[in-house]
Amino acid sequence: MTRKLDSKRLVIATHNAGKLKEIGALLAPFGMECLSAGQLGLPEPAETGKTFVENALIKAQAAAQASQIPALADDSGLSVTALGGRPGVYTADWAERQWFEGEPGRDWYMAMGKVEGLLCEQGPEADRSCWFSCVLAIAWPDGDSAVYEGRVNGTFSWPPRGTMGFGYDPVFVPNGRDVTFAQLDPEEKHNISHRADAFAKLVAEQFGG
Repeated sequence: MTRKLDSKRLVIATHNAGKLKEIGALLAPFGMECLSAGQLGLPEPAETGKTFVENALIKAQAAAQASQIPALADDSGLSVTALGGRPGVYTADWAERQWFEGEPGRDWYMAMGKVEGLLCEQGPEADRSCWFSCVLAIAWPDGDSAVYEGRVNGTFSWPPRGTMGFGYDPVFVPNGRDVTFAQLDPEEKHNISHRADAFAKLVAEQFGG
């Protein structure tokens, strides 16, 4: 049986304010006080894993050790069928500016444009099906951990539409919808997203009867 959270405080191993807000909203009904690694001034560990699971565990374990509080990490990304599953675990890396592209930081519009450019190279018949993956990893300061995986399928759309999401949300149209994640009301996105899928599994195990 997987270990249960016995603390009402949880470190969210992220420096991304959008991700903290989204995860915090999902955990609010369970009385969890969520603090981000950024708020605690924790360093960001190098994400050297080859899979979402490996990277999520790296981040969760680093935050739990540094804070001595149970930590939750999310590693998520966009995979495009026609690109052989890329960018995948390198989803955020595709948004990193090179030295000739301006000040350091992430440029998500540039990242979305890279995907669109590669699809355009394949012509108008390119397969635009894609999926978002999410792995949630909980780590305890003593080394225990648990992992939960979620996924949502959709289509890569261009140009970007909407302002309510983050990352690649403006170009992702989930199956069964005609609008992007960034055009959906946040509550509706919470109900169908890859993160919500992973969270449903986490909640069932951690907070279920």
